[in-house]
This record gives sequence, C-alpha cells and structure tokens, in this order.
Amino acid sequence: MDQPVPSKPDRRRSPRLKAGVQLELRRQDSEVPIRVGTSDISVVGCYVEMSITLEVGSELDVVLWLNDEALRTRAKVVTCHPQFGNGFEFIDLSPDDQARLTEFVNTGSE
Repeated sequence: MDQPVPSKPDRRRSPRLKAGVQLELRRQDSEVPIRVGTSDISVVGCYVEMSITLEVGSELDVVLWLNDEALRTRAKVVTCHPQFGNGFEFIDLSPDDQARLTEFVNTGSE
C-alpha cells in the first residue's frame, strides 16, 4: 500500500486573488513596455502567464492598473516557468499604493 506523500508547505507570504490585472513591464534595457495580465495577485507580488519568460533575478519597472488607477513600482522576477510564466515580487511600492493594493486584494474586486 502506498504511503501518502506529504504536501509541500505553502511558501506564500500573503493570500492571492485570482484576477486579471493589467500590467506594463519595462526592462532596464528597453523603452518598450511588455503589456500582460496577471493570473493572480497578492499584496507582495503576482504571477503572469507569458510565453517569453524573464530570468530569475531580473528587475523591472512595473505599472499595475487597478480600477483605472496606475500604481508604479519595481519588481523582481522570483520564479520562471519557461514558455509558461513568471512570478514577480513587488519591491518598491509606496505606502499609498500598498494600501490601495491591499484593499483591492482584500475586497476581491477589479
């Protein structure tokens, strides 16, 4: 009889909301934004499905669009699933933008 396999502990620091938030990602070496949508978002980061993925450790300028309002921050690529997507950690949200994002995630609204 097979023994049950223990599940991996959830490493997430905060709850995630399944939501398609529009993002503009801008690499340091490019003026052209990459426009994508999140598959989920939390107060500390998001996951974006994209076929051309970015290297872990890359840092980008990010604009998140919440209810037609732009939140600007920096983000670092923390996970990479080639030809599927990237996980991003927000690293420089202002306190006001952090409060708006927290409200958005907690209320589950777009």
